[in-house]
Amino acid sequence: MKKHFEILDGLRGLAAIIVTIYHLLEGIAGTYDVNPFHHAYLAVDFFFLLSGFVIGHAYDSRWDTMTISQFLMIRLQRLHPLVVLGTVIGALTYIYDPFVGNNQQVGTVAIAVAFILGILLVPAPTLPNRWHETHSLNGPAWSLFQEYLINICYAFWGRKMKIKTLVVFVAGSAIALTITAVHYGDLQGGWSWQNIWVGPVRVTFPFFAGLLIYRLNLLVNIKFPFLLTSLLLLVVFVVPHIPRFRTNGLFDAACVILVFPLIISIGAGSHVKGKLAATCLFMGQISYPLYLLHYPFVHLYIHWVTDKKPGSTMAALVACILILSLIVGSWIILKVYDIPVRKKLAYFLKRP
Repeated sequence: MKKHFEILDGLRGLAAIIVTIYHLLEGIAGTYDVNPFHHAYLAVDFFFLLSGFVIGHAYDSRWDTMTISQFLMIRLQRLHPLVVLGTVIGALTYIYDPFVGNNQQVGTVAIAVAFILGILLVPAPTLPNRWHETHSLNGPAWSLFQEYLINICYAFWGRKMKIKTLVVFVAGSAIALTITAVHYGDLQGGWSWQNIWVGPVRVTFPFFAGLLIYRLNLLVNIKFPFLLTSLLLLVVFVVPHIPRFRTNGLFDAACVILVFPLIISIGAGSHVKGKLAATCLFMGQISYPLYLLHYPFVHLYIHWVTDKKPGSTMAALVACILILSLIVGSWIILKVYDIPVRKKLAYFLKRP
């Protein structure tokens, strides 16, 4: 039986919750100075690193009995039900958003194209009032698109890489990541048509670095691992945006190249028990639905604030209620939709 990494589950859930809060505040604050989670966009890079480690752990030893098509179907079965649901929710909230007035007037054909391509996870022309997003109906889907691409690269090439080759490749991709971060002043790109090429750069280093951590067994066992790794992750997220353009880019690159691998090594090499382990398991279970489904509701919330202009107390109260509702809703969706659909897909995939 494969080992389960409870701490990594907990960290993934923590990052998903912080991203949700960050996106809510991002739309209201508009500037780095007001949003307390200045660098929470790096959670995506943390997710990619987690993915590389977990993919290596789950599948590296199975290639003698598994084909590439089987691997890709397993990944599709695991990830795509929520991609579909997120696109449906995104379409409904886009069409029936009561707070936008005439800002989202668009033809049926454009909506249909965005919906069909969204279901397929393919980048689509940006809809009105959606900030140049490649996935207008569900913004975070851009990172799932990159996850699919890097999984394909792993299946065709990465799984066969020798350690020395992998080390050289990871080093090269770290250089590319650093150059990109310094050029833009941060690592926020990939979600927009204006910087879509940043997506492959952002996913390549962390994914293969995670794979390398697994293959070299670079694990660290310490006391109070979840507390310390959570604090380290939070420190990264709350460090203020550095005014010096290139310095902030170097900070982002250093977090992804140095800090996040350390967190993964500790999280994978240490253990927790009892109620803390159960809490970490819960956080891991809600992390994917929360991350992938929260953004349409973020749009609604931002449009409500913009249209109704509530006081700060009311806006904060509604935000807190929304966050709690999204966490509970993610758990419900996991149980009544995601897991049952995945089981059905697994059954049909196993049929001759």
